[in-house]
Formats: sequence, C-alpha cells, structure tokens
Amino acid sequence: MIRITDRIAIGENELVESFIRASGPGGQNVNKVSSAVQLRFDARTSPSLPNDVSIRLQRLAGSRLTREGVIVITANRHRSQEMNRDDARERLFEMIREAANPPAVRKATKPTRASKKRRLERKVRRGLIKKLRSKRDFD
Repeated sequence: MIRITDRIAIGENELVESFIRASGPGGQNVNKVSSAVQLRFDARTSPSLPNDVSIRLQRLAGSRLTREGVIVITANRHRSQEMNRDDARERLFEMIREAANPPAVRKATKPTRASKKRRLERKVRRGLIKKLRSKRDFD
C-alpha cells in the first residue's frame, strides 16, 4: 500500500506502468532504451478512493483522463527510467492529494451601505458626463 494522505492509501496493483521510448536529447541512448514511463490509474473504479475524491480527481485530470475513467500520465523529463517512474508517480499522488481537499464553501455576502452609495454616485457622475456629450437644441 502506498500512503498518499492520512486517509487515502492505494495498492501497488492499482498502478499500471509501461515503458516507452522517449523523444528529445539523449544521443544513441534514445533509440535503444525505453526510458519514458506511461502510468495508468483507474480513478473511476478504484476501491481505495472515496467517491467524492474520485469525482474531483477525474475533474482535475482533464485531458489526461480517458473515456473509461483511466488517468494516463506520461513522464519523460529525465534520462533515466527510474527517475521518470518516480516523477510520474509523484505527479499522480500530488493530483490525488489536491482532489482529497474539498473545495471551500463560498459564503454569500451582501454589499455594504458605503459600497452601494459609491456605486450610485458613480452612476450619477457617469450620467452627467453622457448628458454633457449630447447636442443641445437652443431654440
């Protein structure tokens, strides 16, 4: 079990890793070694995630989420396979940590008396400016 927060831990068997060839610098090594990592995590059917966290995680994933509810993270920042593997896992865990925090509930407030007064004064001033722009008929 991989502990992500004090309430959430996911099993190693829920993470599916595949290694692919990375693009970019690396010389001949790039053509021979599969150093990029593609990490897959099924957010929709994961038994480790509470339902509300799963929903927020799927929303956070954005374009990394497939139609089946699988989050796909590709890591190829580093030249070593191990560092890319750690990077992909850390990016997923950070996304889960962010989804674990429920959004703050907005408290409705009313405008203050002073702000209402300022708004009305601005409206009157603006109306006067527009009135001065109009052409006068002096007949």
